[in-house]
Amino acid sequence: MAARQSMKILQRTYSTLRKSDEAKLSLAKQFPKSQAIAPRLEQKPSNTAEYVLTSLDQIVNWARQGSLWPLSFGLACCAIEMMQTSMPRYDQDRLGIIFRASPRQSDVMIVAGTVTNKMGPALRQCYDQMPEPRWVISMGSCANGGGYYHYSYSVVRGVDRIVPVDVYVPGCPPTPEALLYGIFQLQKKQRATKITRMWYRR
Repeated sequence: MAARQSMKILQRTYSTLRKSDEAKLSLAKQFPKSQAIAPRLEQKPSNTAEYVLTSLDQIVNWARQGSLWPLSFGLACCAIEMMQTSMPRYDQDRLGIIFRASPRQSDVMIVAGTVTNKMGPALRQCYDQMPEPRWVISMGSCANGGGYYHYSYSVVRGVDRIVPVDVYVPGCPPTPEALLYGIFQLQKKQRATKITRMWYRR
């Protein structure tokens, strides 16, 4: 009985996929110049130089995403969850993520907590001291947009008013899993970064 039900489900899914493929083909025939309907295929390198530079980009991005050194900028209760991410349960050291105490040795800034107007200049100074390339993760509702203190006279309504933010991690406070997911999203962004190819096309 269970085998028959599973076979019926497989047949339904197959027929649905077949119908969707047929619909896509008919739309592509009707509108051949439409970019929304046409399948998005990644452009293959056109020559040897482009192939070498693409491979070089992949190697550099792989090295970067495997050795993130965050600057711990813990300002409030989100910092406790950020510390938990380095503890044995989640152990972000196995991913090559090691917290540094100096901005000159860091390439990622994790802003965890409420950013006040008084702390803003110090945060910006630490960001300016970080070497290029550098990234910022905004962790928690307070860092993202002020949180509970959005209308306070002393709180910055989002750290993106001081430094450019690459990844926002929502929550009050976010769990360590959420921070790890934010780090994975940053690594995904790094994988798509063009370094030598942009120089080659100038």
